[in-house]
Amino acid sequence: MTASEGEVRRRADRLRAEIRRHDHLYHVENRPEISDGAYDRLFRELQAIEEEFPHLLTPDSPTQRVGADPLSQLPVVRHVVAMLSLDSSESEEDLRRFDERVRKAMDGPVEYLVEPKLDGSSLELVYVDGVLDRAVTRGNGVEGEGVTENARTIPSVPLRLRLAEELATLGPSDGDSSESADAFLIPSLLAVRGEVLMHLSSFEELNRTRVEAGLEPYANPRNAAAGALRQLDSRITRTRPLEFFAFDILDIRWAASGTEEGEASAAEEAKGFDTDEQAVEALRRWGLRLPDRTRKVADIDEAIAYHAEFARDRDGLDYEIDGVVLKLNALAPRGALGSTSHHPRWAFAFKFAPRQEVTRLERITVQVGRTGKLTPLALLRPVEVGGVTVSRASLHNREELERKDVRAGDLVRIQRAGDVIPQVVERVEEPGRVRGEPFRMPEECPRCGAAVVEEGPFVVCSNRLGCPAQLERGIEHFVSRGGLDIEGLGSETVALLVGEGLVCEPADLFDVTPDDLLKLEGFAETRSRKLAAAIQRARKTELARFIYGLGIPEVGATVARVLAAEFRDLTILRTTTAERLEEVEGIGPIMSEKITAFFFDEARAASLDAILSKGFELIPPPERESRALEGKSFVFTGRLDSITRSEAKKRVESLGGRVVSSVSSATGYLVRGERPGSKARKAEELEVPVLDEQAFLRLLEE
Repeated sequence: MTASEGEVRRRADRLRAEIRRHDHLYHVENRPEISDGAYDRLFRELQAIEEEFPHLLTPDSPTQRVGADPLSQLPVVRHVVAMLSLDSSESEEDLRRFDERVRKAMDGPVEYLVEPKLDGSSLELVYVDGVLDRAVTRGNGVEGEGVTENARTIPSVPLRLRLAEELATLGPSDGDSSESADAFLIPSLLAVRGEVLMHLSSFEELNRTRVEAGLEPYANPRNAAAGALRQLDSRITRTRPLEFFAFDILDIRWAASGTEEGEASAAEEAKGFDTDEQAVEALRRWGLRLPDRTRKVADIDEAIAYHAEFARDRDGLDYEIDGVVLKLNALAPRGALGSTSHHPRWAFAFKFAPRQEVTRLERITVQVGRTGKLTPLALLRPVEVGGVTVSRASLHNREELERKDVRAGDLVRIQRAGDVIPQVVERVEEPGRVRGEPFRMPEECPRCGAAVVEEGPFVVCSNRLGCPAQLERGIEHFVSRGGLDIEGLGSETVALLVGEGLVCEPADLFDVTPDDLLKLEGFAETRSRKLAAAIQRARKTELARFIYGLGIPEVGATVARVLAAEFRDLTILRTTTAERLEEVEGIGPIMSEKITAFFFDEARAASLDAILSKGFELIPPPERESRALEGKSFVFTGRLDSITRSEAKKRVESLGGRVVSSVSSATGYLVRGERPGSKARKAEELEVPVLDEQAFLRLLEE
């Protein structure tokens, strides 16, 4: 490089640093220092340099927010750490019960970090050595869709974390100086959870421009944000007024500590932080935007007052929230509290009461579900409830319909349960108005004409897979994301296949050819070929996915994985008894009866045999070597030389043991590597057995 080129490189570096600083001031701190014109001049100068010297362009340059070429589809990406949902309730009594459980576990008073529960789209950002590496939607919590190029266009998503020398100007942090010094270095890996949303003012402006252009307006800010985030063309995402707010560190690893792949999440590891307040402050100093009014409270009464404060201000906010979130502030005890398969036990979402509106019930109709249940639906005169236009709501079942006694023509009060699912609350009295006739559930299935039967409060079609509605819903579940995960096979396509007679039972799906698909409306050659190939590829799938896709009552994704790990063969599972099922952890009498009834039903068995005759290869989960470590829990700290952290975890689990992230009196062993952290001191205090790396390997061999 010539001397002049060296000067150009230095100028480009200075421009990038200056533009990043102004981006942070404008989009995160909301205190711009320069005019838009001055900012544009800096940006154009950098663009000109990078165009003339393309080898100077860096992936984290501010100019790279402009959007990339469209993708053919969004990739599926596994999360660094599972993104769990939160336990939630509108009841103060439930909130106090949560607080009691936490205080009992900690044997004393607790502090919480509280923040607004933003109503947007969850997103994981992963930074490697301070540079944005990938962005992933929440998906099913274990894996989501890779939307990195789209996230890069969001101004409040830093492409590079603010550097350590920039942070030094902000002053020292609270707490132990040795801990805080490490806490504000740039980690080798940082996984952040946050929410992408659209401010209400920006949403209204977006809808105004769409209407003026002759386009349909969006229903609500959350759907608009989620749709923009999942665009195949990031240049479209760039035109949407999206904002990202960070609120949690999912995982953090420090190059200096020599940690290996599989390091526990910061929330449980407390690596570098003692409290969530410190971790959130680190996010702010790294340049990420935080939700407004995030703060620490001393007890549950202060948290309730915080909730009341936001409830009062809710209608005046420029963004949607549906409650507030409480998180145990101390990080180390979170591991002892643990998590269920759905949510952590150290956090709680205290929801707001649903918004309600009054509208006219115009008609009641019936929808047939996957299991044959006939659900009465209220078709409503469209009304906006909390920013969402609602035109239909479930009336649930025959008994609920009779209890509420709502009829066509009635004025009704509706709400969005949890600000999401529309439901009819009650009929509004109209003195002197003549009401319509009471609605009666049909005696025949509206889709197939078969007789219906009553099962408790439900009315059920007796035709099972002979009913087109049940067949369609069953296939949709079978091929859904948690099941066979067949890309391109949505509800409309399933309805076309059934309606055209190409699929009369689930097994027929695997006989569909590209030529068959070409006969369907909207299918051209490329789309037909891709979908037919995806259907054939689905014949090789994980056993757990197949079990989930069957739609067995009471069996969700978690139970499906448990069954796959326990029985490892579908033939064995199909022929097992209810008594044997009840021996499996987490499966009780009701669930075991549902599972055996499903497999021993003649029609279901025949349908399953037909599916399996299409040549399925069902892959069981990795087999455990033995159960020699059954009941033993292991905690790792420090660097291991001869085995990676993830390999060590797999070995422990293959022998029936568990790897947990924090030390407690119940911990079986602490495995201590080089440069151990605070876990080693905690293990000594609690007299937990400590193994060095060689002793750990000998234990595995024995």
